[in-house]
Amino acid sequence: MIKFPFLNVRRASARWLLAAIVGSLTACSVAPVMDEPSPSGPLATPPTADVTPLPPVIMQAKSRWVPVPWSELPGLEQDAVHEAWPAWVQSCTRPSPAWATLCPEVRQLAQAPVQTQRQWLREKLQPYRVESHTQQSEGLLTAYYEPVLNAERRARPGFDVPLYGPPADLNQRKPWYTRQEIDTLPAARAALRSKALVYLADPVDAMVLHIQGSGLINVREPDGRQRMVRLAFAGTNEQPYKSIGRWLLDQNLIRDASWPGIKSWIERNPSRVNELLWQNPRVVFFKEEALPVGTVPPGPKGAQGVPLTAERSIAVDRSSIPYGTPVWLKSSGPQTRLDRLVLAQDTGTAIVGAVRADYYAGSGPAAGELAGRMKQPLQLWALWPR
Repeated sequence: MIKFPFLNVRRASARWLLAAIVGSLTACSVAPVMDEPSPSGPLATPPTADVTPLPPVIMQAKSRWVPVPWSELPGLEQDAVHEAWPAWVQSCTRPSPAWATLCPEVRQLAQAPVQTQRQWLREKLQPYRVESHTQQSEGLLTAYYEPVLNAERRARPGFDVPLYGPPADLNQRKPWYTRQEIDTLPAARAALRSKALVYLADPVDAMVLHIQGSGLINVREPDGRQRMVRLAFAGTNEQPYKSIGRWLLDQNLIRDASWPGIKSWIERNPSRVNELLWQNPRVVFFKEEALPVGTVPPGPKGAQGVPLTAERSIAVDRSSIPYGTPVWLKSSGPQTRLDRLVLAQDTGTAIVGAVRADYYAGSGPAAGELAGRMKQPLQLWALWPR
């Protein structure tokens, strides 16, 4: 989902809750966990020493990649890298020219022992420390997730907050109406007549969905049937994203800009909800996607155009790290410690800079709780074909 991060829109997707509220305050079913030892146990032999001469620095539009030995990567022998392989296989369905040769090998290794996968990484790829052009190697990690919400197909008392598909004149009038204008101007409301896809109970939930970029919706049809669908990113009104948490801080209305802090303020000030939501003029329009019945839904599609994998996909600044790049991520903070292999598969309007990433936490409340509080230091190493 473009990663546009409770209450930024990343994507062309994908996405962005609590992280946007919190992470994006500064600025696109997973509980916070500590990394666990690989289930495969210790290596039978120590890793081969990396004595290959280091290649030159690679310059990207917004970053410089500095070659380093594999020994610089923290936690390589402990991470269950096989858990990242499904995300990598997804990226290989849309490989860039740089990966066309290696993607067949990536697919062949999908079921290989984790020791074999690690050894292949060392033999085929070169790690590069990602830095800014001013050689700053520490940045910011936030997180996003996919909300799971209840909705009605038709408006009724208690479910009267619409989520819209794109209006017919969206590409003709740029920027389109603001959030406040959509709520108050007859011309804007007329342009959206018959464009409502579903109706939610809570306008704050709608804001969350706009920030995250997509959501799983348990919708009740007019005949009473319940079914799960995905509302995926289909466009925006081209208005700038403004953080409602940042506004609350600037107004000295709260000191805790996490989602629980924002929600607490909303509960104390129900008459000011519209005033708060209108501070963010950006609105996302959605398209409905059917989901396979009786199976766990795949992740939403990120900006690369492939489904995201919980805890193994990240959103990045594409000018720093190309889509489909495997990345070693290190982050330690109050929410969780991460030393792991992830794939750059999404982007977001708030995900800007050399060392900047948004961590896809998954779907549901636990993922939302993590995403809403995640804001901690970050280091990245791009893994690139030798």
